[in-house]
Amino acid sequence: MIVDVKTPELSESIAEGTLLEWHKQVGESVQRDETLIDLETDKVILEISAPCSGTVVALCRENGAVVTAGEVIAQIEDGQISSPLTDVSVVPTPTAEPVVITAVPSAAPVAVVLPVSMPLPVLGTLPPIKSHRQAMSRLRLRIAERLITAQHTAAILTTFNEVNMQPIKDLRVRYQADFLREHGVKLGFMSFFVKAAVLALQQFPIINAAIDGNDLVFYDEYHLGIAVSTTRGLVVPVLRHADRLGFAQIEHTIADLAQRAEAMALAYDELQGGTFSISNGGVFGSLLSTPIINPPQSAILGMHTMQDRPIAENGQVVIRPMMYLALSYDHRLIDGRDAVKFLVEIKTALEDPARLMLGL
Repeated sequence: MIVDVKTPELSESIAEGTLLEWHKQVGESVQRDETLIDLETDKVILEISAPCSGTVVALCRENGAVVTAGEVIAQIEDGQISSPLTDVSVVPTPTAEPVVITAVPSAAPVAVVLPVSMPLPVLGTLPPIKSHRQAMSRLRLRIAERLITAQHTAAILTTFNEVNMQPIKDLRVRYQADFLREHGVKLGFMSFFVKAAVLALQQFPIINAAIDGNDLVFYDEYHLGIAVSTTRGLVVPVLRHADRLGFAQIEHTIADLAQRAEAMALAYDELQGGTFSISNGGVFGSLLSTPIINPPQSAILGMHTMQDRPIAENGQVVIRPMMYLALSYDHRLIDGRDAVKFLVEIKTALEDPARLMLGL
């Protein structure tokens, strides 16, 4: 009996997906729940498994095809005998009369006369550049769409500051071994930035707000999007209720989200509902950048690489690990005064990490 393989039901926010590459071909056997093909959406990759054991008899859609929910993409013969009422008799086709093929004499060879010298190429013309093409992934298309939306719907400005990271570096050196032994995870820099961002958001609620039509929506919860770069593109999983998490919980959760983001194993709801975002271009060596807002949020904090630079400290010139910070914000909602003071609050908290540890 022939069994149809259909695409699964998708989220309300996702209308279609792209088939990646078939793991089975026509004529090959397959076991129930064995993966046939992966379906890439603009957020996650879903595995489409065989609904039964049997033999693949048809692949209805090719690699790279765009499909919708419930669409038949393959068929499997499960080996069961169908009902006699559904049997179809096969009528033999009469044998065709033999056809006599008459050979056609070939034309006489034609002599080709080559010029003594080849003509020079016309000035101003160049041979085509060697290149190759590939279709954009669903994730890359979604990233492009959201970036254009952000640029076209928000009045984005960016303010900058710099932070002396020496106090945090000293704290990590002093407590890293104890922290790792106690919690099973390293004390990274991101947990300090999450704590500092939450502290600043609590003091400046307008940064944790959004525009909805003619209304301002002030979020009473703190769900921070943490930008994660994967081999397939950028995703922003959400660290929910960041204000309720300790340093170890933040480090564990971010590590888990990053690992599953690379495997494209995040659930839809883990990529939605953020109220503010943090992007760390410093892991790639970026010294300074202007991050783009993640709609419908109104602001995003950009971290950058630490660089030893001379600064004035207590009347002396000293070398310190400095980091530039950037806050991009929607000027329709957030005034420059609040944006600058918000970033200064983050700088102050990071340069006095004891405040973050004590929740001050």
